[in-house]
Amino acid sequence: MNIHVKNRIFVLFHLTLFPLMGGCSLLGFSAYPVAHVMTKDTKDVLANTPNYPDVPRELSKEVQANHYLQPGDELLVETVVMDPDGNDPGIRLPADQQVMADGSIDIGAFGRVVIASMTLEQAEASIQRVINTKIQKSVQVNVRLIQPIHRYYVIGEVNSPGAYPLTGNETVLDAIMEAGGLTARASACDLLLARPTDPCSCRITLPVCYRAITQLGDTTTNYHLKPGDRIFVSRQSLCEEITAYVRGGKTCDRCCKKQTPCCDPRASTFDMPSFIDTGMEWIQPIDPPSSDGADVNQGDSQSVRPTEETPRPLEFDGELDFGMLLQ
Repeated sequence: MNIHVKNRIFVLFHLTLFPLMGGCSLLGFSAYPVAHVMTKDTKDVLANTPNYPDVPRELSKEVQANHYLQPGDELLVETVVMDPDGNDPGIRLPADQQVMADGSIDIGAFGRVVIASMTLEQAEASIQRVINTKIQKSVQVNVRLIQPIHRYYVIGEVNSPGAYPLTGNETVLDAIMEAGGLTARASACDLLLARPTDPCSCRITLPVCYRAITQLGDTTTNYHLKPGDRIFVSRQSLCEEITAYVRGGKTCDRCCKKQTPCCDPRASTFDMPSFIDTGMEWIQPIDPPSSDGADVNQGDSQSVRPTEETPRPLEFDGELDFGMLLQ
């Protein structure tokens, strides 16, 4: 081989190698990507996480506990007329409210009330107490939570990374779709959900099997999100990109390998997701009063079931004849 050809090959090799080793991407990937890389500590914690942790998932979601107000929550504050004559008490409060950094809200001429760390019912009672003390009237206050401050985070190789509001029904798949889906450089195996934990305590990292969730409907790793959850999508390594055509279709090491088809697709175990009771305080509903106006003790009302003497509903064919109904 000509010495000039050898020199050109040598120079071209080093011109390609040095940028790759430095973290630059000439071919669409990098030997050492500078961001969205799963660290060794993360991999070690993830490797020691149980394969099937007992956490809420798509088909067994968990009802969130009572919401305690905190700075950033958006509220709607309204007054309810308590005058027996139906007269307007003439109290005007700023309707749309946001809990400030000091935990208070503005109630107009009545000043500010600190409601942080309270439930909605406690906040209503606190505001109502301040108003009733100043005007010597019985005014009821209704506080509604419009937008909680709770957030979850989608980080890494997604099209729209960022913080998203949590309504309480989202799963991992919902979060990834809300973030625009995975990018072309996302790793199909290095996905995880990290839950916030106290300093110097144990860490909670849960593996996410994206292909099993999207292609097979496997809900094993489609976890029910909680406030503060972080979903991290790692970038493909150089080895993953090179071997994508060989190993791209294989199941990830952390994911379930034995997937079996249902003989009858209609024989699904779950029709609707079930919600797990987390010990929330249940408020007993009050039975409506009887038609004759007599007082009925709570819990004494009887359910009305049709009997043989109960008239059967009329059957109609086509349009309703309201004249016949009024006879």
